[in-house]
Amino acid sequence: MTAAQEPWRRLHSRMIWVDVVQAVVSLTPAALATGVFGVEASLGSLWPMIAVAAFGTVGAIADALRWAFTRYRVTDAYVERRTGVFVRQYRSVRRDRIRSVDATAKLRHRLAGLRVVTIGAGQQHNAGESAFVLDAILRTDAWRLQEELLRPRAAGSAVPAPSGRPDGSGVGDRVTGTSDGARGTEDAQVFARLRPSWVLYNVFNSWAYIMAIGLLWGGFWLLSTFGVDVGGFLDGLADWEALGWGWTIGIGVLVTGAVGVIGLAVNFFTENWNFELARVSGEDGTQLRTRKGLFTTREVNRDERRMRGLQISEPLLWRWMGMADTNVVTTGLSLWSMSEPTAILPRGPIGVARSVAVDVLGSRPSPFDVPLVRHPAAALRRRLCWATVGGAALVAVVVWLVITDVLPAWTVWLGAAGWPVALLGAVVAYRALGHAVAGPYVVLRSGLISRSTVALQRSAVSTIALRQSLLQRRLGLMTVSAMTAAGWGGYQASDVDAGEAVEFATAAAPGLLEPFLVPNRLSAERS
Repeated sequence: MTAAQEPWRRLHSRMIWVDVVQAVVSLTPAALATGVFGVEASLGSLWPMIAVAAFGTVGAIADALRWAFTRYRVTDAYVERRTGVFVRQYRSVRRDRIRSVDATAKLRHRLAGLRVVTIGAGQQHNAGESAFVLDAILRTDAWRLQEELLRPRAAGSAVPAPSGRPDGSGVGDRVTGTSDGARGTEDAQVFARLRPSWVLYNVFNSWAYIMAIGLLWGGFWLLSTFGVDVGGFLDGLADWEALGWGWTIGIGVLVTGAVGVIGLAVNFFTENWNFELARVSGEDGTQLRTRKGLFTTREVNRDERRMRGLQISEPLLWRWMGMADTNVVTTGLSLWSMSEPTAILPRGPIGVARSVAVDVLGSRPSPFDVPLVRHPAAALRRRLCWATVGGAALVAVVVWLVITDVLPAWTVWLGAAGWPVALLGAVVAYRALGHAVAGPYVVLRSGLISRSTVALQRSAVSTIALRQSLLQRRLGLMTVSAMTAAGWGGYQASDVDAGEAVEFATAAAPGLLEPFLVPNRLSAERS
């Protein structure tokens, strides 16, 4: 069937009933407050409920309009969508450009048997958005669409071994079963499933207090709207005047932190419930698939033919816990998306990240286990120099503010204390430096706030850049950057010894620099 003959499809009509339910639910709190609890119907007392009702009703109306004006179709060469009420929009993406087909479902979609399908392509990296979103289509249609775009092979076909390992040895456990009871039998290589202990790596951070403040503030307004005297209840819990300000503040910080930790723990399990990372059959290759979610389910399939490597990041303040984030380096997936499509594991132990990296990359020994070349001491001196300059500039600014009576005199000592902290940061940043060439991968490590180690395919390096600042030239250093059309677009080894930089760059990207290098005189005479 040609593109002109292929009919346009509509989003499923169940979305209209979901919107009606959403509007009714958003109006329920205000109705309960006035009809059941007898709250005075005034703007001052009901504005949170009014805001919730307005948000839910407007969202439902917007969804209904989007359903009425959206059409899509899948042809042999393109996936197309038309939408827009006042301004009509048409978008299309070639099927051979599709990087991922992401199926998600919020609770309201799951109850209605619907899914939200996000089709990711090359536009995502450049425009900061996916090719387009289909919200919402029937669950079976969503699965069929994934099969059509990413996994056209018959279900139950064997999963090919990863590149470089024909026998597939050591590539996780191969299991055969069903998915959500409706997708049929499939053969998958499972690399990781959720471990409850991973929650410890996700609750102890500053976000706990941010979440706690939001929860406590929302709870305060909700209870106050229904006539509950929250202030009087808190005053009756203890004799706060007898305890004093110190104990009161301390108890408040501990309680707030505990609420935040509980909130983050609940959020972690609801987001990552039933998590699974597996390799499944794909078109002319394999897909790296993640599934997770309790109320909002999410499935992401990544074409391994477009993967260029793997990155493991270790946050500074939690490095003592062995905490790590694991992301694939691939084309076409947005690194700025809140849904984190490049993350293949929840934040967890570094040991699990390294073990999964071996299976995903299919390379032994693992590039993350190869000893890295340490950078020269001149790299440390450069960082100490910049830390000293930065510390001196901070002290100068504080002194000027003290002279102009903006800050008190004692803040000069606070500014001076920033210098040893900067020196310590310089040492930590230097110790994070490292590089190596491990088989088909070039390994680069750097970072102060988050020490990132990336294993990048040497064949994926499209450009090699060598840079040298004035200070680097005096110290005999050089920065080698490996450019690629995936991930962040470029990864660099900072402050490599200038005498070794060209050799490393040549090994990192074979064939790129040779035409521009001056041949050795002895080699020329021999030839």
